[in-house]
Amino acid sequence: MNARTEPSEGETEALTRPPLVRELLLVAGLFLVYKFGRQLAAGHTGEAFDNAHRVWDLERTVHLPGEGSVQNLLLHGDTLVHIANTYYATIHFPATAAFLIWLYLRRPAHYVWARRVLAAVTAAALVVHLAFPLAPPRMLATAGLLDTAKVYGPSVYGPPQTDHLSNQFAAMPSLHFGWALMVAIGLIVATRSRWRWLWLLHPLLTLTVIVGTANHYWLDAIVAAAMLGIALAVIRLPRRTTTTAGRVQESPAPVEEKQNVLVGAGR
Repeated sequence: MNARTEPSEGETEALTRPPLVRELLLVAGLFLVYKFGRQLAAGHTGEAFDNAHRVWDLERTVHLPGEGSVQNLLLHGDTLVHIANTYYATIHFPATAAFLIWLYLRRPAHYVWARRVLAAVTAAALVVHLAFPLAPPRMLATAGLLDTAKVYGPSVYGPPQTDHLSNQFAAMPSLHFGWALMVAIGLIVATRSRWRWLWLLHPLLTLTVIVGTANHYWLDAIVAAAMLGIALAVIRLPRRTTTTAGRVQESPAPVEEKQNVLVGAGR
């Protein structure tokens, strides 16, 4: 008797889900490498401000809307701008971590794909940070923008001269926006709900916050989106994923096999 059985959905997930300890070490290692790399790019103050003037002038040349128009919307009330500062300070890493954890537990094949895309985008961003240090618009006097985090709080940055935990001259590309956009795309691809497109509100809200708080230029988000697009084009999602593995119905038996069964039954 020749019986062929397909692996169940749980077995398929077990086969595609990478070891947890290895993933924790890998993600932590990538994060530490990125943080160390950002520190290598710190200290290029003069170059960072020169690049900031170039970015600001380029945005005006191509007629991008002024970042100040977004900030004016936030400054209509202290509560609104405080919420924006809190969103900037607290949502970025937890949202991305929750996204990866959910994919790891529920969509393992999508998790591997998303982790590779995020790692590629982050590595490319580090290269740009090293090659093109950029002061954020809140530091650029020409922009005439308010450092909302410093005035209204909460702030994740100290004075650049004494802040040894972050590189404040790494505005381009904006990983706040790049990661938020990947979270939305990943959840849209990995789920089937008719409401899944609402996840795009996350990068849209993030874009409003990073520009309105004067932490990033429009071009920072545009470059991040372009880098993510390239990564998604190169790193393809496996065709057979755990989303569909458990939903594929068994194909009907060949006509010849059905006929043999009927003949055998008549004997």
